[in-house]
Amino acid sequence: QEQFVESGGGLVQPGGSLRLSCASSGFTLDYYAITWFRQAPGKVREGVGCVSSTGEGEDTHYADSVKGRFTISRADAKNTVYLQMNNLGPEDTARYYCATDLVARCSGTYSLWKYDRWGQGTQVTVSS
Repeated sequence: QEQFVESGGGLVQPGGSLRLSCASSGFTLDYYAITWFRQAPGKVREGVGCVSSTGEGEDTHYADSVKGRFTISRADAKNTVYLQMNNLGPEDTARYYCATDLVARCSGTYSLWKYDRWGQGTQVTVSS
């Protein structure tokens, strides 16, 4: 049983936008920093950004490749974390995952071995 479920992926044209959602089942996302990763074929899984717990003020951290284009936030009244992606380009094509390393604050290091909880991912394809 997966505890995170990603949704919202799809096919978009360059310059378009998508909002991905990370929801939980039997797990309280608000208590922990939630991190978004992405992985394209033939490439390593890389960190996209993260949002800290509600108790840590929901501060965020982003990879340089998406800074200024992507925004991570928590839903107002649901156990959900969003990844808003704007001005998408082909380089953003990947499968996107949410995960947690079970700490409250974003570290900004995105070391894969630290993350124990994952979803199944949702595919984002940016193409004309």
